[in-house]
Amino acid sequence: MTPPARPLPRAASRPLPAPPAARWTAGWLLAAVWALAFPLFSTLGPHRLWGCCAAAGYLVAAWATALGRPRQARAAALTGAVVLPLLYLVLTGQGQSEVGVIERSGRLLLESGRLYVEQPAGVGEYTPYLPGMALLGLPHALLGGDGWAVRLLGDARIWCAAALFASLWAGRRMLRTSPSPLLPLLVASPVVALPLVVSGVDLPLAGLCCLALAAAASGRPAVAGAALAAACAMKWTALPAVAVVVALLGVLRGARAAVRCAVVAASLTAVLVLPGALLQPTELWRQVFAFPTGRADVPTPAGSPLPGHLLAGLGPWGWHVTVALLVLAGLGVGLSLWARPPRTLTAAADRLALGLTLAFLLAPAGRFGYLALPLLLVVWARGASAPAGAPSRVVARSRPAGAGAGSGAGHGGSGPADDGGGRACGDAAGHGAA
Repeated sequence: MTPPARPLPRAASRPLPAPPAARWTAGWLLAAVWALAFPLFSTLGPHRLWGCCAAAGYLVAAWATALGRPRQARAAALTGAVVLPLLYLVLTGQGQSEVGVIERSGRLLLESGRLYVEQPAGVGEYTPYLPGMALLGLPHALLGGDGWAVRLLGDARIWCAAALFASLWAGRRMLRTSPSPLLPLLVASPVVALPLVVSGVDLPLAGLCCLALAAAASGRPAVAGAALAAACAMKWTALPAVAVVVALLGVLRGARAAVRCAVVAASLTAVLVLPGALLQPTELWRQVFAFPTGRADVPTPAGSPLPGHLLAGLGPWGWHVTVALLVLAGLGVGLSLWARPPRTLTAAADRLALGLTLAFLLAPAGRFGYLALPLLLVVWARGASAPAGAPSRVVARSRPAGAGAGSGAGHGGSGPADDGGGRACGDAAGHGAA
C-alpha cells in the first residue's frame, strides 16, 4: 500500500522571490509608464519632450535588462532620460521658468550688483532664491550673446548639474569609497532626471547637503560648515541640514568640532547673503520668503496637492494651521537630534531626509519635485558606504578623542543598531545602512 504523500512545508509552498533582473525590468517598465504620462497629460512643452525621450530610454533599458545586459540598460536610461533631452532643451533655449530666473539674477548681479527686480508685477519677475543662486547664472551673463555655444556653456542647468556632481565626487573622495552603482541609476530615474533636464534648480542644494554630511562624517568641520553656508546662501530650505550636520559632528568629533562647523556656516552665510539683504531688504523678504509661502501679492505657481497646500487653501486659518504644523514638525526633528543624535552618515542623511520631507509636505506651497532632495540623500548615503566586510576608514578616524578600548567595543560590529538602520559606528555597515 502506497503511503500518503506528505504535505509540503509552508516555506516550500511559498512562491520564490523574483530574480533581480526581473525586478529591474519591472522597475524600468514602471519608469517608462511614468514618463509616458507627461506627453499625454502635461501642458508644458519641456515636460512633454522629456517624457517622450525618457520613455524610449526606459523601454530600451528594460529590454537590455531582460537580456542580462545591465550596463547597456543604464546607458540607455541615462541617454534617453538625461543626455538627449537636456542637450535639445539647452540648445533650443527651452526649460522651466527657473532657468531664466537664475540667469537673470546673474545678469543683474553683473550689471548693477542687485539680484531682484524691483516691484515685480508677475510671477516671471520674482526670484525666490537667496543671493548665492545668482552665481550659477553668472556664466551665461559673462558669455553674452545667444549662439549655440553660449547656450551650451552658459545654461544654468549645466552649472546646476555640475555643482551636484562635483559635490558628490568631493564627498566620495572624503569618505574614501569606491563609486556606487546606485548613483547612475538614481540620476537616470524620473525623480532626478526630470528636474535635472527641465530646471536643475534644486540639484546644487542636494549636492551641497551630501557634501556637508560627508565632510562631517570624515571629521572635517570647516569643510562641512563651508558646504552648509553655500547651500544656505542659495535656498533657506537648507537650514535643517545645519542642525543635522552639527549633531553628527557633536557625536563623532565632540562639541568643539560642532561649534566650529556652526560658526563657519553662520559667518560664511552672512558674507554671502548680507550684501544683497542690505541692498534690497524689502525685495528679498517679498521674493524669497513671502512669495514661496503664498503671502505675496502674486500667487506662487508651486501648487502640487500636498497636505500643506490643501490645508492652506481652506482660508487664512488654514494657512496659520499649516505654519503651526510646520513649526511643530521642525521642533520634533530638532528634539530627536538632541535626544538621539545620529551616529553614522546613513542615520544623519535619513534624519535630514525625514525633516525635509515633513517640511515639503506641510509647506503652504510646494511641488512633488521637491521630494527628489530627500530621496537623493537616502540613496546617496547608502551608496557612499564602505564595501561589506571592509573596515571603514571614515568611522575609524571619527571616534571621539576620549574613547578607549572599552568604548570601542561598544561601536563594533556587534554594537546596537542605530536609528538610521546602520550599526552604531565601527564596521563597514556604519555608513551603508541616507
